[in-house]
Amino acid sequence: MKRRSIIKLQQLGIIIITWSVFGFVISAYDYLVLHTQISLGPSEIYSFGESVIRNVGAGFVGALLGGGFMVFYVNVKYADKAYGYTILSVVSFFLFVITLVTIITGLILVPLQTHKKLSDPLTQQALIEFLTDEYTLKNVLARLIIVATTQLFLQINSKFGYGAFWNIIRGKYQVPVAERRIFMFLDLNQSTPIAERLGNETYHALLKDFFYDISNPILDCKGSIYQYVGDEVVISWKMKEGFEEANCVRCFFQLGQFIETQKEKYLSRYGIVPTFRAGVHCGDVVAGEVGLVKRDITYSGDVLNTTSRIQGMCKQFQVELVVSQNVLQEVLSDDLIELRELGAIKLRGKENELLLFTIKGFKNIS
Repeated sequence: MKRRSIIKLQQLGIIIITWSVFGFVISAYDYLVLHTQISLGPSEIYSFGESVIRNVGAGFVGALLGGGFMVFYVNVKYADKAYGYTILSVVSFFLFVITLVTIITGLILVPLQTHKKLSDPLTQQALIEFLTDEYTLKNVLARLIIVATTQLFLQINSKFGYGAFWNIIRGKYQVPVAERRIFMFLDLNQSTPIAERLGNETYHALLKDFFYDISNPILDCKGSIYQYVGDEVVISWKMKEGFEEANCVRCFFQLGQFIETQKEKYLSRYGIVPTFRAGVHCGDVVAGEVGLVKRDITYSGDVLNTTSRIQGMCKQFQVELVVSQNVLQEVLSDDLIELRELGAIKLRGKENELLLFTIKGFKNIS
């Protein structure tokens, strides 16, 4: 199963658990309110157990249906839309889902309460009262707020990158942490001439499409997008995930393969198919949370400067990919195509030489 699918299933699982818990919280809140001094007390037909089953069940079913709609449809189809648009779309859909779930719940519970068939006039009247009761309307309002909040958090998580938002919430990087990571600096070829020919707005649209298209292949190679810098994207891996099946190098060729499948789209919209070059290196960094009005997790260390300069060597050697020896020795396999040593290079600002290589591809990049 591709990593993007695993991430979506994890998100759906979290939504199902969270909404089911909220269902129990709603029941517990109702119980406490009904037993306060300012309340007249619960009615004769009130049952805390029934309330829990009703609210937790509704939360589970709503999460399963609506959560799947959010994760697998809205946040994929409308990924390039404004946050407010996606929230409005989700809330509108959930209004329908919640109404449907409420009706189904009423059709099940009301006959059990009246001990009569649904065709009985008494049961039908009780069903109408059930659907229009302030308790039901209160629950609908509460669930719509939960839905809107969930979609907002999904969008924020997307903004920060998978896992980064959760790391900020739990304060993982409030105290700087030493890590070993792999970085790829990927840059569009001929970006300046392309920007001049297309104009600013069209060029921005090209970048938006390009960055969108490369996201899933990066996820499938277990990478994470660290940051965008102009027409450059910085991709990062943990050592284990990056070296596994040579993900950190294989990713470059999978990106090219996917962009090739989008060739007709780019030609029709922009008259070109974007190509790119990249440098890959690994080493020690310090990860830490920075900022006050805008908080983010950043990596600092010599490895980032070195990776940037390695990427800059692509032009000098007229190749599309340059990989450091530090990375190559971990991913070297018979699956590599046309591995070529570029030599020991002393990068600008560095005292020690660094052995660089280029790779034409992999025998199997699927």
